Amino acid sequence: MADTDNIKDGKDFGIGVPPAKQAFFLKGMDHADWGLKDRMARIFNKTSGNTVMLAFDHGYIMGPTSGLERIDLSIVPLIPYADCLMCTRGALRAMVPPDSGKPVCLRSSAGSTILTELNDECILDIQDILRVNASAAAVMVSIGGKFEALTIRNLTTMCDLGYRYGVPVMGVTAVGKEMTRDARYFSMASRVCAENGASIVKTYFCEGFEKVAACCPVPIVIAGGKKVPEAEALEFAYQAIQSGANGVDMGRNVFQSDAPAAMIQAIRAVVHQGAKPKDAFDLFNTLKNQK
Repeated sequence: MADTDNIKDGKDFGIGVPPAKQAFFLKGMDHADWGLKDRMARIFNKTSGNTVMLAFDHGYIMGPTSGLERIDLSIVPLIPYADCLMCTRGALRAMVPPDSGKPVCLRSSAGSTILTELNDECILDIQDILRVNASAAAVMVSIGGKFEALTIRNLTTMCDLGYRYGVPVMGVTAVGKEMTRDARYFSMASRVCAENGASIVKTYFCEGFEKVAACCPVPIVIAGGKKVPEAEALEFAYQAIQSGANGVDMGRNVFQSDAPAAMIQAIRAVVHQGAKPKDAFDLFNTLKNQK
């Protein structure tokens, strides 16, 4: 029998005492459902509030991209260093070990390829997203492009389903040749994604990125884009984090590097530890030389 001699009233059990208000560690998530928060907490590190996503979904529009001809050889060894995997359901089922223990942001829109006009897309069945236990669904949104209305409808439809089942949706801002890559455009594109229900926005780093991050009420992760020298990639990743981004979703700047494992570890140092670009580049070289 419990010792109840010193119990005076229900306050000893917290009965009738309002709990201390605790904000969720990611912006915009305070009023989200428990399941959605749970999935977001799998993707983002609670200590840093950031994430390192490893993107290898390029094949859905580009086929066997350089560096991704053999995902089992190029990507699988990198999985331990990633916080989240950004991939298609085909690659996930075929080559990602189910016991890897990493959350998945599943590419959930598909359609045209680089051989035709991009962004004419449809969305996946939410049941398949749940079937592979994805932690988030990624949908392309082409603000200012020919398929703007279609892609926004895709996003809102997936957000409706995501709210129903507790799955966060990442709005991925597409950039066409006719679109200006500046803070004004990315601020608009990111805000439109968030306003239409996206819990995460993936966009590009640009000059004045702090304005983009400030205008977006949900976490932003930046795309790596085309392959650039390692020092340059670490520099813009650092600048993005310092300007308010909550992480990176890098692909080609990792798996096309001369030392992919060293590169993703250097990126982790920037994203989670605030390492400056020079220190991160030194780490990259040290790890590369160890190999």
